[in-house]
Amino acid sequence: MLHTIVLALVQSATEFLPVSSSAHLILVPRLMDWADQGLLTDVALHVGTLFAVMLYFRKDVLSMIRGGFDILRRSFSTADAKLALNLAVATIPALLFGFFFHDYIERTLRSEKVIATTAVVFGIILYIADKVGKTSGTTASMGVKEALFVGLAQMLALVPGVSRSGITMTAARFLGIGREEAARFSMLLAVPTIGAAGAWTALKVFTAPVGESVGVLSLLTGVSVSFAGGALAISFLMNWLKKSSFAIFALYRVLLGLALFFIF
Repeated sequence: MLHTIVLALVQSATEFLPVSSSAHLILVPRLMDWADQGLLTDVALHVGTLFAVMLYFRKDVLSMIRGGFDILRRSFSTADAKLALNLAVATIPALLFGFFFHDYIERTLRSEKVIATTAVVFGIILYIADKVGKTSGTTASMGVKEALFVGLAQMLALVPGVSRSGITMTAARFLGIGREEAARFSMLLAVPTIGAAGAWTALKVFTAPVGESVGVLSLLTGVSVSFAGGALAISFLMNWLKKSSFAIFALYRVLLGLALFFIF
């Protein structure tokens, strides 16, 4: 139970900050000499943070749903339809990449050295994007090409240490999207991306020959803690970006990567 609570806190604190939750979920058990938590626990933790982003951005989520219906009615010019279309376009590349390469990446790239390298490299890239990117752009001005650019960047997030939120915010900042708007689009993009990834992982778990034995209470605790922590992390980031930059997160990534090179 304690392990689940700690991992839920780690997941919720790092899922939406541009520091890579997958890297931290790999590192914490190894540093603490814990057994791997397993796929079922990972799914539960991601479900909690998914609920958090859907609650915090509930108005935008409703806009996405309305936009989906607008598209079905072949009405592509509404603001809701544009948002839904851009999120769909940005989601597809990562889903396809994950479908074909997820197992390979899980087998070969879940190492401390890979995480250390990606933490440093993409921390520096985040800092550069935040410095050179304009701050006046909005997601309303994004077109399909810009959404595809963010989606292609999101493919890299399957590599541990890259950070799904980090790489999508970085791509949006390179496009001149303002900090708050970049974070908002990245978090809305988490809804279809994490939702699809979580559903796929859950399917793999429950269709496996031998199921994972995890207590219901432990799973519910993980969902609850990651939900509460995720909501706090989102609120913190959105308030932080109203007056500050991504520099502190870029610095954290670089320091984390250097520390990992030293430790491992």
